[in-house]
Amino acid sequence: MKIKLLVLLTSLLMASTIKAYRLTAYIPQENPTKTGVIVCPGGSYFWLDKVTEGEKVARWLSENGIAAFVLEYSHGGWGAFAFHVRTRGRSFPAGFDDLSRALASVKTDAEKYGVRADRIGCMGFSAGGHLVMHAAEQLAGTPQAIAFVAPMYPVVSMTHPCAHKRSRRGLLGEFPSKAMKDSLSLEHHVPVNCPPVFLMNCDDDPVVHYHNAELLDSALTRHGIPHQYEHYRTGGHGFGVSEEKTTREAICWKERFLVWLKSIIG
Repeated sequence: MKIKLLVLLTSLLMASTIKAYRLTAYIPQENPTKTGVIVCPGGSYFWLDKVTEGEKVARWLSENGIAAFVLEYSHGGWGAFAFHVRTRGRSFPAGFDDLSRALASVKTDAEKYGVRADRIGCMGFSAGGHLVMHAAEQLAGTPQAIAFVAPMYPVVSMTHPCAHKRSRRGLLGEFPSKAMKDSLSLEHHVPVNCPPVFLMNCDDDPVVHYHNAELLDSALTRHGIPHQYEHYRTGGHGFGVSEEKTTREAICWKERFLVWLKSIIG
């Protein structure tokens, strides 16, 4: 009993050291497009890939005239992952609340950042892709609505056999109810006023089963939502904008995203 108590206290202490919210801006120095993107790194809702899916993505966007804002959102932490505890204030809806806060902040200070308040979108990777798509669904039609959303090799379903169980555990804890899993399965909640979507994944993804993206693509098609689905045969997972971490085929998403973005915002 004493050992179990010590483990629990240790895990809670580790989790409590996580900085739950931080927003870092990367403002383009040349040829600004007056467009902004909030970037949400992946990490199974337990940790964040702040470099590959955060800083490097933001620098690439800013080099292309797009103001980028890397969001470090609430997540379970290594302690919660290792000791199978759910950390109060770090799991759902903490990440969603952080993204809502970031959207409000960027929209309020849009002029300072050189962007238009109606041209602020979100891009997320893996679990971050789930976060941004969930926000796009939930905030559609509200003052905080997202202009466009780009879930990249995303976690999508919490109920289907292809669900990424680690992300589900990081988001909802060890024993989530069926109702909670249903409510956070993105394929079930696409609204008719969903913003345009750029979706990307790879068949050989060893982490998040490719069928997650297919479920979302089918739901978007069924509801008539404008979207572009980049579906690659090879490329893997967790590569962000890094050419050395993926294939020639998959890294083409970068150029195709820029073309797509220009087509929807001008």
